[in-house]
Order: sequence, then C-alpha cells, then structure tokens
Amino acid sequence: MSTFMIEPGAWLAGRYRLDELVSETGGASVWKATDETLARPVAVWTFAEGFPRTGDVVRAARATSRIADSRVTQVFDADDTAALPYVVEEWVVGQSLADLLAQGPMAPERAAGLVAEAAETLATAHATGLYHLNLTPGKLMWSVGGAIKVTGIGTDAALRGLAPAAPGTLDAQGLGRLLYAALTAHWPDAAAQVGLRPAPMANGAPCPPARLRPEIPARLDEIVCRAAFQAPMGGGPLATPRAVADALADVPRMVPLPAAMTAGPATPPTEQGTSRHSGEFAAAPAPPPPPSRRRTSPEPGGPEDSPGPSRVTKAVLGVVALLVFVAVVAGAWTIGSSIGGSDAPSADGGTSDTTDDKPDDGKKDEDEPDLTELSPASATGFDPPPGDGSEHDGNAKNALDGDPSTEWKTEGYNSPTFGNLKSGVGLLIDMGEEVELHQVDLVLGTAGPANLEILVGNAPELESLTSAGGANGASGEETVKLAEPAKGRYIVVWFTELPQDGQYRGTINEVKLLGNT
Repeated sequence: MSTFMIEPGAWLAGRYRLDELVSETGGASVWKATDETLARPVAVWTFAEGFPRTGDVVRAARATSRIADSRVTQVFDADDTAALPYVVEEWVVGQSLADLLAQGPMAPERAAGLVAEAAETLATAHATGLYHLNLTPGKLMWSVGGAIKVTGIGTDAALRGLAPAAPGTLDAQGLGRLLYAALTAHWPDAAAQVGLRPAPMANGAPCPPARLRPEIPARLDEIVCRAAFQAPMGGGPLATPRAVADALADVPRMVPLPAAMTAGPATPPTEQGTSRHSGEFAAAPAPPPPPSRRRTSPEPGGPEDSPGPSRVTKAVLGVVALLVFVAVVAGAWTIGSSIGGSDAPSADGGTSDTTDDKPDDGKKDEDEPDLTELSPASATGFDPPPGDGSEHDGNAKNALDGDPSTEWKTEGYNSPTFGNLKSGVGLLIDMGEEVELHQVDLVLGTAGPANLEILVGNAPELESLTSAGGANGASGEETVKLAEPAKGRYIVVWFTELPQDGQYRGTINEVKLLGNT
C-alpha cells in the first residue's frame, strides 16, 4: 500500500490518527497526527511502498531517541516491521528561524546565541555518531514555550541517503550558514531554496556578513567565514560542530520567543547568559499605572489650608517625643562609657579594646599555615568517560585570568545530575608540578545552587583523582577549605549537581588556589 493513498483519518498501530498531510519528501511523508492513547499531537513519518531507505530512517530515528539533549526533537515510536512502517516524533509548535527572518535580520548577540545552542546540540549528536547534513533555517525551531529544537538530526541524512566523507565539516558549514542567515536574513548558497534571499556575491563568493551589516562584530563575522566558507583565517577553519560551539561558547544565550507569543501574558524577566530561557525578547510593555487617586490640593485659604487643633497637638507631641528620645540615648552613652572605659574614643578618633580574649600582637597563629597563591599552568574542561572528553575547553582559561567578568561554562544538560548518565563534569587545572593544596576560592555563576567537589591527584584521569573537599548549595563567591592538605599536580573543580540556567549547566568565573609548592 502506497503512503500517498492514505487519507486523513487513517490509523497506525491502533493509536495514531493521521489528521493532516504536512509535507512530502521523495518517498516519505510527514503527517500531523494525534496519539489517541496519550491525547497529544504528534508528527508521524510514513513511507511509500518500495522506498529503499525506510529501514535506514527508522534505525536513525531510534538512535536519535537516545541522544540526551532536550533540544533534539524527541522520537516516541518507530517500527519498520509493520505493514506500513512509521516514525512518531514530537509535534513542535512554534516558529522556525525562516519564519523569524521574514521580519528581517536579528540582533548580532541574539543570532550568535541561538546558533551556539544549535552547535552544542549538533556536537552532542556527533558524539553519538549521528549527523544532520541538511541544516536550513526551517530546521531550527522555537516552541511556544521558548525551547530550542533542532529537527531532522539523523533522519534527514537517512532520508536522502547521504554519507559524505567529512560529515562533521558539512554540519559545521551548515551552522555557519545558519549564523550568516540570522545576522543578515540572506542565505549564502544560491543553489539552495530555503525561503531567504540569496546573499550578494563579490569576486564569485558570498559577501561576508559585516559587508551587509557593518554593525556586526568582527569576531562574529570571522566565525561565519571560518565555518560557512571554511576560511583559513584566525584560528583556521571551524571543521566540526564542537569547534563552532567552542568558538561561540561565551556569547549570551538570548534566544527569542516566537513573535506570536509577544501578545501573551508577560513572564518574569530572566537573567542573560546561557540558555534557551534566558534573555528572551521582552514581553509587550506593561500598561501604564492607573491615575493616582490622591486628592488634589485644595485652593489656598480653603478648609484644609489651616491646621486644626488635632494637627497642632500632633506636632507638639512629636517634638516632646523627640526630646525624650535624645535624652535617653545620651544617658545610655554616658553610662556605657563609664562602665567600659576602655572602649572610649581614643585621641586619634578610634577606639581601644582591651577586653579581647586574645591580644592582637601582630603575630600569626602557630597552627595557621603560611599559604601562598598557587599559579596554574593551564586549564581544560573535564568530561571523562562515559562523557565525550570536552567541556568548552577553549574557554577554560577564563576561569584563571583574574577577571571575574569572564567565565567558563559546562555544556547544557537536561537534568541537574546529567540524566544519571555520568557522575559529573568539571574544570581540570594542571599546576605543572605537584603542589600542596589547602584552600580553593571560587567565583561561581548565580543561576542557582550547585554541588561540587575538589578532586586532587597526579594524573588527569578520574580514577586517579581523590576528593579533598567540597561544597553543597554553592553559588556566587564560595571558599572551600580542605580538612587536610591534598598533594597533586592536577586539581578539578568537579560539579556533581548543576544549577538550572535555561538548561542545567555550571559556571566558574574565577578560581584562586591557595597552598604551598
């Protein structure tokens, strides 16, 4: 039975009712459908009889369902053994990047933030062996709740039978093109029909974004060229989604809500910075407050212009109360001075205090160690197996630069405990030699409390590191004093539970290590 003979109202697997044909791609069709068992809308792929890649698409969908990233379109069901094979996905209600760009290009920081989220999503997919290979503005979506969704991961490549020699580079180029489009509302590939105007050409190549909009920062212009055009500038071509994600790791995550949402009720403002719920387009301005109900001033000489007896009485009572208060305070000060004469003002205007249990003789407590600030050699993100080994390595140096305004962040996760897939992630600091660590001073993000440990050891592997201390509910400025000094070359600030910042992610603005070499 051909999929193109199916009519609205048909059922699959006894629970999915096909409501409306949305699109057709080669031998596959997408339907808006209803899952009658759970009473929710879903998207259903069906395949024409004899379509040669049905099995590949179903296998890709099953693999996609195992990606632990909420920005990947969820796969609910897939079956290629039924009389009519199908794939069931979540139905994403919202707007695509193409829809938003119909209103014109986006502000540079917003464009960079949204593509940074897409790059992180693709990097996660690549770590599982899945690629997109068909990134267009229609594949980047925002749900009505403001969540980012990248549609077509795995399945788009399977549908088209794509198996290029360098899939990572192809997806990195796709991310660069998405950033080009978000910045300019043009598409830098004239051969592709994506609903946007083709980019102007110069010397046989698309013009750089800053040529079209001079206000685009030079850094973003360079990232576009290094990704979309694989230009050998700056640090060289960005040849993988991970490289694009690292290049954009420090941009604010100011992701817009769909335009249709701006008429809804205003939501509390969220902090700028890392996630799909942060830095949203401002809601419609609140209506002005109603006119004040305060009485207008009476005409001079009117009844309210002259003080009545009650007003005079209140004024007199207020003066008397003030005099009594002053007298009480003066008496209390005099008595206190006579009792504790040693606290009386000294000749230099300060106070002397001889009642301390321990005189201040300027000497250090014999039990207090003589600590110095240790100088790290380098830092990287730390995501040991079963992780992918990388956690925004390019920005790890920001935690050691002495500037609290810069930061290093973990990647975004779906739960505070990493979906129970691993025990933690962290910042690995290489001291260059073995040191004796006594204390760690941290400046953390303020999204919420995090649980963390300080790991120390002489090898950069998790099994070689020992927990030397920690803090639960940590945020902002946090000091971790070790109960016992710990010796080792490598020190890890290890997040075991993340705060929620749109997604769940840890932030370190600054690390200061105290101890002895």
